This record gives sequence, C-alpha cells and structure tokens, in this order.
Amino acid sequence: MQKKLVMSSSPHLRSPESIQSIMVDVLVALFPVALMAVFLFGYRALVTMVIAMVVAMATEAIILRKGNFFGDGSAAVTGLLLAMTLPPSPPWWVVAMGSVVAIAIGKHVYGGIGSNIFNPALVGRAVLVVSWGSHIAGNVWLKPVPFGFAADAVTQASPLATYGASLGDLFIGTVSGSLGETSALALIIGAIWLYYRGHIDWRIPGGFIGVVFILGLISGGFEMGLYHVLAGGVLLGALFMATDMVTSPVTQSGKIIFGVGCGVVTMLIRLYGALPEGVTFGILLMNGLTPIIDNLTLPKRFGEVKKSA
Repeated sequence: MQKKLVMSSSPHLRSPESIQSIMVDVLVALFPVALMAVFLFGYRALVTMVIAMVVAMATEAIILRKGNFFGDGSAAVTGLLLAMTLPPSPPWWVVAMGSVVAIAIGKHVYGGIGSNIFNPALVGRAVLVVSWGSHIAGNVWLKPVPFGFAADAVTQASPLATYGASLGDLFIGTVSGSLGETSALALIIGAIWLYYRGHIDWRIPGGFIGVVFILGLISGGFEMGLYHVLAGGVLLGALFMATDMVTSPVTQSGKIIFGVGCGVVTMLIRLYGALPEGVTFGILLMNGLTPIIDNLTLPKRFGEVKKSA
C-alpha cells in the first residue's frame, strides 16, 4: 500500500526556492558588474574574481568536509562580492587571504550560513584594509582602458579621494576604483533582477542611498549629493551587501533604520574620517546592531493587551 501520510518536522509550508537558487540569482545579478569590470580592466579583473571565488569555495569545502565544490553557492557569492570590493590587480595572496578570512572567520566561526552576524565578504575586506591597506586602498589605482584586455594601464587616484570624475563617467563606469564600484549602471541592472526575483527590499537601499544623498547635498550641493551616491562603494554596498538576508533586520521599520544607519556612518567616515570610504565599516557596524533593531521594532502580537501600570 502506498504511503499517503508523510510525517516531517516544521515548517510544513515550503517555498520552491532554495539557498542554491537564491545564490544563483545573486550571481546572475552580479554578472553585468563582473562583465563591466573585465571590459574596463581586462584580464586582471578576471583573475582577481576567479581567485576570490575558487579560494572561497575551496575553504568552505575543506571546513564542511564535502566533495561538492560549489555547494549551495553561498561561498561563490561571498568570493565574488569580496572581489567586487578590491582593485583590479592586487597581489594574488591578498585576494586569497581575504577569501579565507571571509569564509572561515566571517561565516563558519558563527556556525555557517544563516548563523553569521556580519557580512562575510565585508569581514574579509575589513581585515585586508587593516592588515594590507596599501595593496587595496592606497592612492594609486588602475585607469580603466575599455577593450584593453592585456594592455598596461596608467595609474591614477581613486575618484572618491579626489572628486575628479564627472557624474556621467561615474554612472557608465569609465573611472578608476574597485571592480564593483565603477559602473553604477551595471549595479542598478543587477539590483533590478534581484528586486524582480523578490530577494531584496527597497527599504534598506532606499534609506542608505537617501541618507548619503541628503548628507552629500548638505555638504556641497545637489551635484555633490549625486557624486557621493555614484562614487565609491555606496551602490554596491546598498544594493548587494546591506541587503544580505542573514545580517539585516527582518522587520519593515527595522530595515529603514538599518539603511539609514549605514548611510550615516558611511558619510561620517567619508567627511570626517581618515579613510576616504566608509561603506564597509558602516554596514558591519549596523550588522552588529541588527538583533537590537529587530528586538525594538517587533510588531505587536494580534490581540495583545498593553499591561497597566
């Protein structure tokens, strides 16, 4: 007789989506950004991305002792996101070290996917900035050369540090910077896909980008507000990092508070800090506050009666 009753633990309502399908969607969303990076910086960008992803996946496979190299895809996403925060041609060992730190310390120290407090890719970048900052956040950056896949590039300062690029160049991507920070257009295209698939909510990026624009406007006018949004890692952080499901609040009001907090910390570091960029530490700081934000913004239970004094 065929079994008609299947017993299993909750939850009994299951989504057709899986962790792997979500991670594949994120990789698809990052494809335009990666393609633009290779278009602008050539083989150097491709090598950096490949090293970051392969080392991240290998580290996770070793920790989990599993032969499935790709796994659920989260390690590949972490590696690619880390590469997006790096310049086109850092030393290979710096990229590899960042991936190992991101997976081993940023993710598995807390128990693996779903248990980590901080965004793993940003943990990796933060350690690299503190330990080998001259290799990834110095004053010399490769100048993008479209279709110059093997050509030597001229070095120049990051536009965020000098305010030397036009808004049009920042939007299209023909400026120096980290792989995922140069083309606002590519980032927006990828974010539209994630929003269409239901993986990100407008509240976090809206609060983040809105505060950056307002504070930039106050500091230097309308164009400066747009400049701060388009330059550096604001769009990458707001659209792909701050929206991480595991490390961001789950309540609607909490998401707005989280996004606003990321924007405030980012701009405080940009305007008054020693580093030209504050996205990494802004998001990590708010990651640490996520449990408190969730606790303070939990909606009242249906039928709950307020206790009398």
